[in-house]
This record gives sequence, C-alpha cells and structure tokens, in this order.
Amino acid sequence: MSEVAQNFQIQEALEQLGIQQENNGTSTGNHWFGSGSMLSSTSPVDGAFIAKVSTSTKEDYEQVVEKAQEAFKTWRSLPAPQRGEIVRQFGDKLRELKEPLGKLVSYEMGKSYQEGLGEVQEMIDICDFAVGLSRQLHGLTMHSERPGHRMYEQYHPMGIVGIISAFNFPVAVWSWNTALAWVCGDVCIWKPSEKTPLCGIACQNIIATVLKNNNLPEGISCIINGDYKVGEFLSQDNRVPLVSATGSTRMGKIVAQTVAGRLGKSLLELGGNNAIIVTPDADIKMTVIGAVFGAVGTAGQRCTSTRRLIVHESMYDQVKEALVNAYGQLKIGNPLDQNNHVGPLIDTDAVANYQNALDQAVKEGANILVLGGVLEGNGYTSGCYVKPAIVEAKNEFKIVQQETFAPILYLLRYTGDVTNAIDQQNNVAQGLSSAIMTNNLREAERFLSVAGSDCGIANVNIGTSGAEIGGAFGGEKETGGGRESGSDAWKVYMRRQTNTINYTTELPLAQGIKFNL
Repeated sequence: MSEVAQNFQIQEALEQLGIQQENNGTSTGNHWFGSGSMLSSTSPVDGAFIAKVSTSTKEDYEQVVEKAQEAFKTWRSLPAPQRGEIVRQFGDKLRELKEPLGKLVSYEMGKSYQEGLGEVQEMIDICDFAVGLSRQLHGLTMHSERPGHRMYEQYHPMGIVGIISAFNFPVAVWSWNTALAWVCGDVCIWKPSEKTPLCGIACQNIIATVLKNNNLPEGISCIINGDYKVGEFLSQDNRVPLVSATGSTRMGKIVAQTVAGRLGKSLLELGGNNAIIVTPDADIKMTVIGAVFGAVGTAGQRCTSTRRLIVHESMYDQVKEALVNAYGQLKIGNPLDQNNHVGPLIDTDAVANYQNALDQAVKEGANILVLGGVLEGNGYTSGCYVKPAIVEAKNEFKIVQQETFAPILYLLRYTGDVTNAIDQQNNVAQGLSSAIMTNNLREAERFLSVAGSDCGIANVNIGTSGAEIGGAFGGEKETGGGRESGSDAWKVYMRRQTNTINYTTELPLAQGIKFNL
C-alpha cells in the first residue's frame, strides 16, 4: 500500500470515528473536557503523528465520578433486558463502523488489519453474548430449615466499575468488561492505554451516540486518559468497588495491593508465559501453524502468545526444521497490507526489551536458531519492526522464565512421557494459556486432568493464542486469577445477596434456638 493511499484511508477512518487533530480526553458521554497536558499518539507502522488527546486531571476525574454516581441510580433501575437493548444497539453501531475502527486499531497499535477487524468482531460478539445474558442474570432458591420460610440468592449491580486496559487489545478487552458490566446494571469508567488513546476516544464516541439517542443520562460510560497516575485515581477510590486491570504482572501487583488495601475487588488479567507441548503423536502441519501464529501474531504482543514450544526428543529435529522453513516465509511490514504476516512492535522501548531478551538468552547459553534483529530502511522508518526469532534454550533459563512481549519463541526439548513435558510447562510463574499437540487420547486427557496443565486455558490440537468469548478468559498464579468474557464471568460485576422471607405469624430462630420474651 502506498503512503498516500494509507494516509487517505486512515484520515477517512478518523473522520468516521469522530476523531480530530486535538481531542479532549475526558468524557462522561457526550460531554468532552480535559484540563491536563496533551498526549500525542504516533503510529508504530510509520512513526507518523496521528492526533493529540488531553490527559485527565484529578479535578476532571472528580467530575467523571460525580456523573457516574448519578447515572448509576437511573441505570440500575432499568430492567436488565432494557439495558441489554442498549448493548444491542451498541453492537449494531460497531457493525456499521467495523472497518474504520479496525483500521484505527491496526494503525495505532500495529497489529495486522485482519487482526484489527477480528478485535472489533470480538466486541460485536460480546455484545451479542451480553444481550442474551441480560435475560439470564439468575440467582438460586434453596429450602429453609424453618417452616414457612423461603430462602434465595440474588445478584445486584455493584456501582462504578473501573477498567484499565492495555495497548495490545485496545478495544476488545474494554468491551469484554463493559458489555457485561452494563447489562449487570453497573456504570463504567475506562482508562485506555496511553499508547493507544485514540482507540478509546473512538469507542466512547460510538457508545455516547447510542446513549444520547436513547435519552439516557451522562455517566453510564466514561473515559479518562493519561499514564499510570491516572489509573491510580481508580485503584485508590473507595467509590469504585471493582477495578478490572489488564497488563503486566508488575502493574497488577500494584493494583491488587492498592485495591485490597481499601477492601475493594480487583479483576486481574496479567502476564502469560504460554507453552505448546508437542508429543510423538502430534500432527506436524497443525503444530507448525499453531506455533507460528501463536508466536508471531500481533508481533508476539498477546498475553496468550506462544513463548515456549516443548517438543519430545523424537520429534525435535523434524519440528525444528519445519519451523525454520515456516519462518523463512514470513513477510514483515505495514500491517495494513494484508500480504504481510507480522507488523511492528508498539514502540522503541518494546524493541529494546526484545533485543535485551535475545542478548540475555545468548549469555545464558542459548542457541539462536532463527536470527532476530531490528529492520531498517525503506518501509521500516518507525524503528519498531523486528524479525521473529527462534531460540533453542532450556526452561530453567532466567530469560525463559520471564515474559518478553515480542516475537521470540523458545524451543525446548523433553524426554520420557508427557508428564515430564507438563512439569516443564507448569514450571513458570505465570499460568494463562497452554496447549498440547497430540492424537493420543491418553496424553490429551492427562494434560487436561487435575495433574495436568495449571493454566486457566488448556487446549488440545489448537494453539495458545485466540479465545472465543463464550468461555471465561483468564489465568492462574501471576496471571492474576481473574476471569472475563463468557461463562459465568458476569458474577464478578455484581454483589451477591442472600434473602430469607418469613410468611408466617411466628418468628422461629435458626438452629432451633429459643428466645422467649
């Protein structure tokens, strides 16, 4: 794609999404303001400036919380199916604007255009899921031990849900949280990543239109912008009962401690160090497809990216040769060009982390099987393009134990039965996604058993990367333990209440206690 054509497409997308050269970064709906310093968004695709967004001050934040509290009183009183109708309309707006929003995601974040479209499709899918859910927010009825009594449980909205999202999925993760929170009756305050602020502005513009068209109050959907200090407004605020934070384990520990210190609730989606186990009964073609996409998709910047490939010694050389051949076919370049497989890293800091990881691997004795490096010259002017690398290493290497947000795949060997491979896979601090490639039923069931993968996601004959919204998404250990999206993840956005009703003329006490006056 020529630079002229690209610039025209991006400018057209910005106009469709209501983004100006300078944008207020604080909003309670249709009311936009912001008195903080300006934050510039530049694209990792070509290093070009896109637009500016004002950051949110403490005073701005206080206005947002006040509006959110007011809106909650109205929003929580609407029947859940009516709230679902608003989410349905939001999903329809996303369908209308899927292409421009997908282009913005691709250009501001750097992932391929197809992945950008896929991310918007995730937003649409979670809206559909939430609409159905709005008629299924069920409780439980149980028998009381006391005659003439009825006992049941129900769920109520919590209030304000704070959402802190990361750059790698600049719109989808917000929608996972907010679509469910809205149908549950909560209102939301979102702090997008300071690396992708325009994606947040675009989403807020879309939902603000829906809320205005339905004569709903300001404050149901709010946005604030800035660095980690703005995120601290949410994590420190007693008026925000739940903070959902997506990002690094380091960030998550800070949020968890801060929120727990005020006895609030946190939903954490943090780092991953995901592995695919390849057994002697694996299908090599499927293995290579799953491993390569998992390792290089989004330039290795997914929390579910494949970091480690644990291969049985009998298959090791065959898998290694197939991987090297596949990497030789990868095309790296402008993500808006659908012929390319790999786009840029988010910024030059990410490039430095990538280079440091490769240097550290060599110092620990690793063998660089497929050389990495930074790409320069025509088409790579941003300084953010790197070559996907394959490194032969050992699981105990310090660098292998860490998550590097870049396209580096560590090739590891195991001997003996699948139990040894599972032990290697589990022997890291993180526990998000995992997979096994095998046609052996016993190996597959062992992997999924209580003695198998310790991750929140465990797949058989598919890779670690990519999850459907119907299942609960999240992981264990230093991944944080949170669950978002499907299944019964909605319960985290609500408060649980047990109710007992006495419909007699007497007052019997529980456990047969007598208290006569």
